[in-house]
Amino acid sequence: MDLQSLPDTRTNYDGQEYVDEKLMVPPKNLDELIAELRKIFEYDRVNVEYVKALLSAYRSNPKDWKKYAKFDPHRYTRNLVDEGNGKFNLMLLCWNEGQGSSIHDHADAHCFVKVLAGSLTETMFAWPSTESEEEAVLRETQVNTYPKDGVTYICDAMGIHRMENESHTDCCVSLHLYSPPFQSCTIFDQNTGHKNTAKMTFWSKYGKRTPFGDKENAPENN
Repeated sequence: MDLQSLPDTRTNYDGQEYVDEKLMVPPKNLDELIAELRKIFEYDRVNVEYVKALLSAYRSNPKDWKKYAKFDPHRYTRNLVDEGNGKFNLMLLCWNEGQGSSIHDHADAHCFVKVLAGSLTETMFAWPSTESEEEAVLRETQVNTYPKDGVTYICDAMGIHRMENESHTDCCVSLHLYSPPFQSCTIFDQNTGHKNTAKMTFWSKYGKRTPFGDKENAPENN
């Protein structure tokens, strides 16, 4: 699937109705948002800006998503909401106070994020150099904090990042869409640039706890 965001190529998209944000009908609830996302991702080319606008147009309502919001006192959780007909994974990530991810890439996938409750801080980093095997501190490029209903997007061409709930008093819930879905990603040590592979696991699927097992203790990243 080819996701693009260049305004001057919009007339070339298969799904003409999913190009102009001005023609969008804001989804009234999470179910309508999911239905619209499934329609958009049926096409081989998807407009990044349109998807971001659609996510922004949905106003977070806990009644829509609270059944998927599962917290863990020791780490943030990844909770599957929809598999998007195999084109994407949509999930709720739940962050207790102070919880965060490792620095990670997105395995050549596209990642959209919408904050549903609280606030989420994204720290972006440049890719570590491939020209030298020497250890080096990752170069931080920018930091942004997104409030409730804030939306952002990242792909590997933009760099790598860490997401975290910096609040010491409030939990955070965020909605993440990954296209195409992936089973593992690369995580990085901030101080050395060393990398490892982390498997993607779900704390719950469709509101129900996943079975306990070896994957329970696997590293998780978003």
